[in-house]
Amino acid sequence: MATIVFCCVNKTARTTARRCLISHLKGLPSPGTSHLPLSSTYSTPPSFLPGTRWFFKGFSVRFMSHGTAGRSAAGRTRRGALALCGAAAVTAAAVGFLANADHFRRAEMATKVSQAAVEKEEEGGILERCRGFMSPPVTDIGVLQERKGEMRTRMEMLIMETQAEFCKALQEVDGGKFKVDRWERKEGGGGISCVMQDGKVFEKAGVNVSVVFGNLTEEAARQMRSRGKVLKGKDGKLPFCAMGVSSVIHPKNPHIPTVHFNYRYFEIEEEDGSKQWWFGGGTDLTPVYIDKEDAFHFHNTLKEACDKHHPQYYPDFKKWCDRYFYVRHRGETRGIGGIFFDDLDAPSHEEAFNFVKSCARTVVPCYLPIVYKHLNDSFTPEEKHWQQVRRGRYVEFNLVYDRGVKFGLATPGSRIESILMSLPLTARWEYMHEPAKGTQEAEMLEVLRNPKEWV
Repeated sequence: MATIVFCCVNKTARTTARRCLISHLKGLPSPGTSHLPLSSTYSTPPSFLPGTRWFFKGFSVRFMSHGTAGRSAAGRTRRGALALCGAAAVTAAAVGFLANADHFRRAEMATKVSQAAVEKEEEGGILERCRGFMSPPVTDIGVLQERKGEMRTRMEMLIMETQAEFCKALQEVDGGKFKVDRWERKEGGGGISCVMQDGKVFEKAGVNVSVVFGNLTEEAARQMRSRGKVLKGKDGKLPFCAMGVSSVIHPKNPHIPTVHFNYRYFEIEEEDGSKQWWFGGGTDLTPVYIDKEDAFHFHNTLKEACDKHHPQYYPDFKKWCDRYFYVRHRGETRGIGGIFFDDLDAPSHEEAFNFVKSCARTVVPCYLPIVYKHLNDSFTPEEKHWQQVRRGRYVEFNLVYDRGVKFGLATPGSRIESILMSLPLTARWEYMHEPAKGTQEAEMLEVLRNPKEWV
């Protein structure tokens, strides 16, 4: 009987949520008339949601199919803790479900306005767009203006905007400020590292931009050739340009997942003067405890971005993500995945860039609603302990398998502090650690050993 009640509530709530959304949308201004500046998106509520913030935080009742609303003081009995007793309980559950639906719907609507503002910003000049960055770009603004139409310039502007957008969103939820650290590479280029440590919400949050150029080392060229790249240098040299934005966020609360994203662009000049180019990147989530609603929201946001460009992108890149973030010596994935792709050089330079741009625009809407949702979740010392164990696995993957870390360590002049920014402040390794059967920790481990389809 309980299952039937859950299903009925779910269907009713979805129907009601759709009606509520339609009523909101009728009053929306068209995207073309949006005038929200990029820098104000996170501090000013959209006009069509008076008196509210981007992410609805005020609800106290939640309806989740796996029972997270009923976490006990010990934090160990979430499963099945929501008991529905009579019509009043069903109504409460529906209200809770609607709150969560409204929570994600509001974030989705605000994101559409934000994206329209971003597109409008891109129509402006280089100098105007640079004013919203965390720091002046790595490349001199005059040089960027001279080669405004080149892909190197367009990609650098995209990664700078992505860094600024994400940092400002994280600062708003945490209340802290990022330390902005510019660095130069004597072999060519440099970067901007934004790091926030020991905040109210985030134990360590890093968002890096790097733009480097020079000649590939033999070790870096060997790694690329191992992936099937045919590289022909002149006099043994391979001039290259590489740029990207990368981020890893480690929250304090074990019920807020760790998130990682990276979007990058490579150009290599061969002996005849021609250039090879490709894009790579992805976004993935590493929760400590499974929340099916969070997993759906995260993956569905990525899927919608992928589907704008090719229906096969999400399923292919989701599988690639599960394979890539696999800790072989543990027999488990690092997290619940997302998307991952590399060596993307088709169907055209412009179309590949537009796809990467769509993915980069998802980093705030796929993650921040989850952060706000769990902002005030209580947790026990045992749950914090499990978080530390899982962080140990995170460190193992990054140091043993991660391609970006290996490339960075093999590139002369790379900034070690920025490369290792992805590591958490604290982690734990225990000999022969295995969670007890039937616990939430065991449930998490089962998902990591057998990746699931979330949408």
